[in-house]
Amino acid sequence: MDGNSTFRHSGTSVLSIVAIEAPVVVTSTELDDQLAPAYERLGARPGLLEGLAGIHERRWWSEGMNFADGAAMAGAKAIAQAGVDPSQIGLMINSSVSRAYLEPSTAVGIHHKLGLPPSAMNFDLANACLGFVNGIHIAATMIDAGHIDYALIVNGEDAQKVQENTIRRLCEPTATTADFFSEFATLTLGSGAAAMVLGRSDQHSDGHRVIGGVSRAGTEHHGLCVGDMDQMHTDASGLMDAGLDLAEAAWKTGDFDWSDADRFIIHQVSRVHTSALCERLGIDQKKVPLSFPYFGNIGPASVPFTLAHEVDNLMPGDRVLCMGIGSGLNTAFCEIVW
Repeated sequence: MDGNSTFRHSGTSVLSIVAIEAPVVVTSTELDDQLAPAYERLGARPGLLEGLAGIHERRWWSEGMNFADGAAMAGAKAIAQAGVDPSQIGLMINSSVSRAYLEPSTAVGIHHKLGLPPSAMNFDLANACLGFVNGIHIAATMIDAGHIDYALIVNGEDAQKVQENTIRRLCEPTATTADFFSEFATLTLGSGAAAMVLGRSDQHSDGHRVIGGVSRAGTEHHGLCVGDMDQMHTDASGLMDAGLDLAEAAWKTGDFDWSDADRFIIHQVSRVHTSALCERLGIDQKKVPLSFPYFGNIGPASVPFTLAHEVDNLMPGDRVLCMGIGSGLNTAFCEIVW
């Protein structure tokens, strides 16, 4: 049963979309060099990150800057590009997985950095790598309902600490081959930030209409990828298989037909994941822009980050499908007409 899984929006448009690249380039070759003791002891061969995952580089923040700073930088740039005064923002959602502490929310610091008004509701929306797409749905629902005129969604991620800790653990004498493959996905992560401003379509004829989409849950798979800011364990094969099944179920749900969409902005994981998803759903890979080869998996920022890099290649009227999948498992697709 489809139930409430299909949603439509009537009066919300995307006014701006921004990506912020973390400045420090970390190549997969550099990580392989740091993992050399583990490779030698376990009899493993370097090159999996490039050869299998297709990830050549990822980014880290420079010293003295963190993911929340990146999210605030993206938010400020998105507000400026949208031509909106910060005082007009009625809602700010931070969808970052990264966090420095449990409370207060990361959103409050970003709200303060941006100088948003006291009237702007703000909160963290945590749903693994799906958070940003969920944020679009929530913000558009509030705009359609007339509760707010403008919403800002931000995201910032930092992969450095968890990757450094992972490399240290895998190089310890007690680390096993099973440990290596359980934590391998951690090394595909990247740092970066993104932001989006949404507003009322009737006030912004040049905006990009948010049409709606579908969501689907497969929470029986909640143990396949479990992590915190120190360590992440992933059943990579099980996660991909279950994620493909869930994505296919969402693809076939409701009354949307996306087979002829002009662009598919999918969550960026790896070469294997991208090829498998396109094959399962019958998507032309030429319509799938990639950011993972040089930025890695930036978590919830992956979808908006990739979309921001593709904006110059989009034409008015193009149908753009944003496709997010988050550990747990949850998925959501959201269509935007450019």
